[in-house]
Order: sequence, then C-alpha cells, then structure tokens
Amino acid sequence: MITPLIEKTSGWRGSREIWIQAAYEALLESGIDAVKVLPLGERLGLSRTSFYGHFSNRDDLLNALIALWQARNTGNLIKRAEDYAETITEAILNVFDLWLLPELFDSRLEFAIRNWAHTDTHLARMLEEADQVRVEAFQAMFERFGYEVQHANIRANTVYQSQIGYISMKKDGPMEPLEPRLKRMPYYAEIFSGQKVTDTEAARFLARHPVT
Repeated sequence: MITPLIEKTSGWRGSREIWIQAAYEALLESGIDAVKVLPLGERLGLSRTSFYGHFSNRDDLLNALIALWQARNTGNLIKRAEDYAETITEAILNVFDLWLLPELFDSRLEFAIRNWAHTDTHLARMLEEADQVRVEAFQAMFERFGYEVQHANIRANTVYQSQIGYISMKKDGPMEPLEPRLKRMPYYAEIFSGQKVTDTEAARFLARHPVT
C-alpha cells in the first residue's frame, strides 16, 4: 500500500503546485515514464478528479515541468551571468554559485530533462535552444569585460560544456565532498578567463559556501 505524501482534510482536492512537485520528484527518481496521473495520485493520496481540476491532461502537467526547468535553470543562469562583478574572475565565480546552489540551478532536474529529451523531439529542440541561449549569456558576460567575440564565444562554450558534461557524468551529486570541489573552483575560473582570481575574490566566494 502506498502511503500518501501529504495529509489532507475532508474534501480537499490538492493544488496545482502539489501535483507539479510530485511529478518533479517522480521524474528525478524514475524518469519521464513514471510521470503518470494514476501513480502520482496514489503517491499523493488524491484522485484523478483532483488532477483534472488543475490540469487538462498529462501533457499539461509535462509542460508545467518544462516551464519549471526553464525558469529555474535557464532563467537563473541568465540572471547570474548578468550579475554585477568588477572583474571577469568575479563574474565567473558568481556563475559557479549556480553549480553549488540547487535553488539557482537544479542539476538533477537538468540531468532528467536531458534524458527525457532523448525520447521527445520537441523537448530536444527546446533543449538545443536553451543551450544556445545559455552560451550566449556567458559569451555576453565575457564580452562585457573586453574579450573579443570569438574568444568570448570559445570561453563561454568551455564554461558551459564543462559543467553540462559534469552533470551528464552524474558527478555533481551529494556523494562528492564539497570542500575539495570548492578549492578547485578558483583555479577553474583562472583557466576559463586567463586571469588569476584574487585572494579577496576567492575569500568572498568561499564565504558564500561554508563547509559544515
């Protein structure tokens, strides 16, 4: 017997957000084939009537998951690339916050979306568009600090592809110790920019990510 994830009062029909959260968890745990109305309803202890009170069909729910990914990952990445920084190395360290804070960039969701895209041509096109937009945001960041267009493009692709490759290899999970990863990041910033990270910049970055 499946134990509902939430407690509900009599007559309560759930909410759109609760269904999306359940779909999100199922996607991360078991992939897109697990995101189906009946199993999600059992997981939540809610009926199909509740689902159709918030969504027109399963595709509507899937589109909500895609919208969540777009806002959380692409939207936040663009914002972070545009954040104020005095130097390119500081700007890159700002970007590195994305890879360390799931509320800014959800690596598990990114991995699940990329797996899903293997079986969904429409999502695959959306993913290609997202990749392009993200690289363009990083390129604009480098150009803002005086890098020539071609150099900015190559550096932007290097930053982005390094992290997406890292995610695709599933190395970015909780099993990897945080401290050694943090200590490497200023060196990555130096390699990506060609400029040395100052002690002050490194200290500010590390202070944002205390190791407990």
